[in-house]
Amino acid sequence: MRSSKRGAAAAADNSRGSSSSSGHLHTLHQRLKHALSLGTTRSCDDKERKWKCTDIEIQRHVVRSLASFLDSTSGHASNHRLLKDSLADIVEALVWILQCKSEAIVGMAANEVVKLVSTNSSMMQLYLTDLINPLSSLLCSNNLEVAISCATALNMIFSNLSVKREKEVWEIVKEAKTVIQIIRIMREFLGGTPPIENFQEMASLLYTILWRWPPSRSSVWNDTILMKVLEDSHIKSNVSTKVAVLKLYSALALCNKVAKELLENGETILQMMVYSMNGSEPLSVRIEGFRLAQHLAADEQRCIKMTSLCSGPLIKAIIGGMRIWSLGSGKVANDQMSLLDEACQLALITRWPGEHHNCFWEQGIDKVLLDLLLENFDKQASENPLSPEEQMSFAQEGLDTNFLVALRPYIWEILGWLSVHCTKDFRPSTHRNELYINMLITCACLSFVEAICKGRQICENDDTSRSESSSRAVLVMMHSASTYIASKVRLILSGVLEPRGNEYLKRLLYLLEYASSKNNFGSPNIPKTVIELVGLTCYSGLPQYQKNVIRGDGMKTLVTFIRRCMSNQVCIRRRSFASHFHSNVFYERACCWMTTEEWEGKDALLFYSLWGLAELVQHSSDKNHTNSHLVKMVQDVLNNVSAPGPRWLAAHILSYFGVYGFPNKHDKGFVRALEDKEHTDLQLLFANGDYVSAHKIILAVRCPSLLPPEQFPHNAKTTDNFSVRDIPEKLSPMFQKEVRLSAHVDQQALLKLLDYVYFGYLEAGEELARKLKTLAKSCNLQPLFLMLCRKITKWGTPIPSSDLTDALGPTGFQFADVILEAKATEQMPWVCSFCSLLVPHMHAHKIILQSSCNYLRALFQSGMQESHSQTIKVPVSWEALIKLMQLFYSCELPNPPFGCLWDNMDIKERLYELKPYVELYWLAEFWVLEDVQETCFRILVSCLDSDRQLAVEVIKLAASFSLWKLAEVAADYMAPLYHKLRDSGELEELDELLIDLVRDASVRLSLERGDLSG
Repeated sequence: MRSSKRGAAAAADNSRGSSSSSGHLHTLHQRLKHALSLGTTRSCDDKERKWKCTDIEIQRHVVRSLASFLDSTSGHASNHRLLKDSLADIVEALVWILQCKSEAIVGMAANEVVKLVSTNSSMMQLYLTDLINPLSSLLCSNNLEVAISCATALNMIFSNLSVKREKEVWEIVKEAKTVIQIIRIMREFLGGTPPIENFQEMASLLYTILWRWPPSRSSVWNDTILMKVLEDSHIKSNVSTKVAVLKLYSALALCNKVAKELLENGETILQMMVYSMNGSEPLSVRIEGFRLAQHLAADEQRCIKMTSLCSGPLIKAIIGGMRIWSLGSGKVANDQMSLLDEACQLALITRWPGEHHNCFWEQGIDKVLLDLLLENFDKQASENPLSPEEQMSFAQEGLDTNFLVALRPYIWEILGWLSVHCTKDFRPSTHRNELYINMLITCACLSFVEAICKGRQICENDDTSRSESSSRAVLVMMHSASTYIASKVRLILSGVLEPRGNEYLKRLLYLLEYASSKNNFGSPNIPKTVIELVGLTCYSGLPQYQKNVIRGDGMKTLVTFIRRCMSNQVCIRRRSFASHFHSNVFYERACCWMTTEEWEGKDALLFYSLWGLAELVQHSSDKNHTNSHLVKMVQDVLNNVSAPGPRWLAAHILSYFGVYGFPNKHDKGFVRALEDKEHTDLQLLFANGDYVSAHKIILAVRCPSLLPPEQFPHNAKTTDNFSVRDIPEKLSPMFQKEVRLSAHVDQQALLKLLDYVYFGYLEAGEELARKLKTLAKSCNLQPLFLMLCRKITKWGTPIPSSDLTDALGPTGFQFADVILEAKATEQMPWVCSFCSLLVPHMHAHKIILQSSCNYLRALFQSGMQESHSQTIKVPVSWEALIKLMQLFYSCELPNPPFGCLWDNMDIKERLYELKPYVELYWLAEFWVLEDVQETCFRILVSCLDSDRQLAVEVIKLAASFSLWKLAEVAADYMAPLYHKLRDSGELEELDELLIDLVRDASVRLSLERGDLSG
């Protein structure tokens, strides 16, 4: 009874306290409103109220009232309503006060901005832009406290900014010259001793800007004094400054161009990075060191460059970071866990080939991974050899403890990549290492079986990433180049599956058949289906289960998946459900990055379905029956999917139906070229007297082994620093050259080989394929050899290139038979590395030109004077001609600059980059290059979309070429600016016809908006 009374009394006290607190808050709010009203004035027409007050005491009163109110609002449900009622007036007053002369009041006001933004970020979104200019203008204040407060406030504003407002705010930041001011302040630290707090706050603000806005990176990177300041500051300064400097480098490395340049001059930056990752440094410094390394090694080429410069120290630092848990007697603090996570993320550089793989093994990566997987394994396992049963028991018990379970996706990923890049003769160096590797494989196999048994529970338990990564690790280990690993994983997996392997298989087949049905395909459980497909693919790689997979309609199910993937828009990237790929944020913020498609492609369902089918097709006895629909479907993958992985698997499947290779983009043109014997310049003579004609330039680029070893004669003379060759009197075609082939060369096999060289693929029966295998190996055509051997290619292997741009260099000059001469637009010195001609030109090859352009093919075959001319005048500039030739030789038109490089160009520079595309757009109409027209138009529109001001210059350029479709598009982009352009007089530079186009576009825009005013 007493207890209930005490409880009631306490509740009453709480109620009274809450009521009292609420009343106090309302009182403070009324005081704030009264203070704000003291500085409010009315406009002349008495319609609009503005906060304008120069009285320092009133300003101080407002700031103090605001501080008291904000300090009392936390934890109150009503605070949002009260604050919202006065927020517009508060911000208006703060903007005015921040521009006053009293540094003390300004500093106080900046501190209140920090409070407002940090505690009410969503409510403040509408008002953030009003505060940027006054805060930016105070960054250079002589009063340190004011400068630091304003930097902190700006940092808070930018950090809490919604993505939707980024573009608008960046324009304000540019106008306020915020970045320039920060750079100017930080440059003062070179050789000086300004307060370290100012440096840290400015560096933190600059980091936030660099992270959010790619256009800011170029100006920072190009400031050599600032870069010197960062270099010196990291060496001399305290922990906080080192962290700030490393974060700045990480943000700069989001730019691909900057990251490449950092690595090109990499000695200093890499020494700094590796030293920061060292175990003697504080955890916060080490964490930022690892993050910088991740950004620098974000693609294969940069990783190879970085590891070539510092592979040993880098891998040692990674291993040290992954071992940190053991230093705390098995207990991992939060900051240690963060370091461990960053070290594991960096260890994912194992996905790319290179010498660093050897370093990982030498540094004991097998033991490190096992220690992260099984707690105290070394202490529990005796020195005596463990039987397979004991290994399985140890592994299962260790996995069940869920030790460091969040790191398991990394462990499986790293293990899988290490096995992918092993050499064929790889074996553990000691018995203990053999035990570690066997235990890792056993753990992966146990996790795999657990994953395929969980079924739908995977999504419910939110362990998709762990299940998928362990299953995938088993699959890639089964296909490791290392005979030891591939055989060991098959042996251990077979043992783990027993005795219920067929039961699991039957369930897998049922679930996949259900998921592939029309009504269920693309359901929310796609990640679960991906795991099941990986499981079926693993089963398909075990000989004892292959027949059961085929009998259970496994091939039929996989074919259904492939067909649905090719006809359905539903696709899922691995990154979308593999949560250990934290670098998704990196790709969102990176710039100047020509993203290459991942090897496995954008559709995990398609990739693993193809892999499973590639495993089974060789064991199917019903190839003839399936030929009619299967070959067509797989050829559809080969022709319409761009990712290398699915295309290689498709090519592997087609090899069982007598089709080898990848059709290239020149194939149709080359068919016609081979029929035209006039431009062939080589005869390959067989022992029986027959011969086949070919083109030296094609063989020189794609199969040089078939060319005679001697160099073709040419006149050469040397001037100061370059080689100059006289133009031959007759460039077309060179004298016939004969190559006598050995009697061992099979005529049919060589003809098929030439099909592959010219068209990228060939068709051959089993007997002819055996002869081709020997010929492909002797000609060093490794991709064809692999397909003829019917080996599933190693992960990461690129598709054989059909690019012929090497023919434009020294390799191809001696076979050139025509010159393309650009239009001379201005007087400029011209030097050719191959000849003495003094006008802009390129040495080219009729076979390639006519295979890429029907207009040129018709010209060369017309019999008119132009068809025999040594020179073709192309009515475009040199810059446009370069792009045109790259298109003809590679079937791809180069893109203009993009990312922060484009963002930091002025209008004149951007127009210079776009003009060649306007010229090609015009030329394409006369040369009947429809694809080129479409591509140029798309590029021009995308550039106009990024800069409407550019439309003023583009419309003039389009009119000069009579490209009225492009002119109309430019007018549409100018429409929103019509009144501004008219009032500024810029429209007067245009012809009357163009002004009418812009005016009409503006009227249409007004009608669409329902507004005809102005």
